[in-house]
Amino acid sequence: MHSALSLIALAAVALMGFANQRGSTCTVAAIDQIVSERRFDQLIALCQVSLWVGGGLVLLNALGLLPAVPVGYAAGAATIAGGALFGVGAFVNRACVLGSIARLGSGDWTYLAALPGFYLGTLTTSRLPRPARLTEGALVLRSPAWLVCVIAALLLVGLFVHAWRLRRSGGATLERIWTPYTATSVIGLTFLVATLILGRWTYIDFLSDLACGVTQRTAPKLMFSVALLLGAMVGGWTEKRLKWVKPDMISVARRLVGGALMGAGSALIPGGNDALVLVGMPLLWSYAWLAFASICITISVATVITRVAKVYTPTPP
Repeated sequence: MHSALSLIALAAVALMGFANQRGSTCTVAAIDQIVSERRFDQLIALCQVSLWVGGGLVLLNALGLLPAVPVGYAAGAATIAGGALFGVGAFVNRACVLGSIARLGSGDWTYLAALPGFYLGTLTTSRLPRPARLTEGALVLRSPAWLVCVIAALLLVGLFVHAWRLRRSGGATLERIWTPYTATSVIGLTFLVATLILGRWTYIDFLSDLACGVTQRTAPKLMFSVALLLGAMVGGWTEKRLKWVKPDMISVARRLVGGALMGAGSALIPGGNDALVLVGMPLLWSYAWLAFASICITISVATVITRVAKVYTPTPP
């Protein structure tokens, strides 16, 4: 049974990587889309993932299936500073935690440098004081029975609407099946399945634990991180994005520095944008919303400054 559950979790993680490649759930890309195109599609997709995960966590907890109740943290100056630092790192890296996996799945292997960078950044801040853990559980998980029923009904309606849209579109090509709505829904559902079976499993959790000296379950966490990457690569290949990108030292340096800044910021928050979007925000923890807002504002300011600087840079004769 244990082996069967592990295989299910492995398949869920790989499918999440595939869907992440299709769904464009990168915070940096979402902010760039807002600044350059005045469109909010990708930001809405991130919020949609949060809604799916939040509803799923409420249902799992009501059924007594949630293996461990996620921990929240106190919000404060460190939360804002950590979010700003993470935002600068994501901007330098040109992709966030989820976006880096998608870029790797497209064949840009310079993003591998972000991983040791993240580890080093977390390691340098591992001895700094961490925000206090919240003693009370998330208010959302203490929802009354009637609200749990409403959430279950809304999730079922969402699945029905999605199935109806697929049937109405006709055909079953990958392009029609893997709409952004489908991708974000699958990301939320597969994350729930993997979390239900594995607990903390993401590659960011893996690197953070290593930096803090936690070595339990190292091999399984590494295996699931590889599965996430392989799923993203299959997604890139089916979408014809998987192409070899010739690495250069400047790009590698950007990923290393960006990863280090993201690691340092996630240690202060604590948590990266994946944990914020997929756990903290759905559970309505103030620190998660504050940190994510800090990340988005920082990326927005950096993006605007860069664009303005390009406009006013004199053209060489």
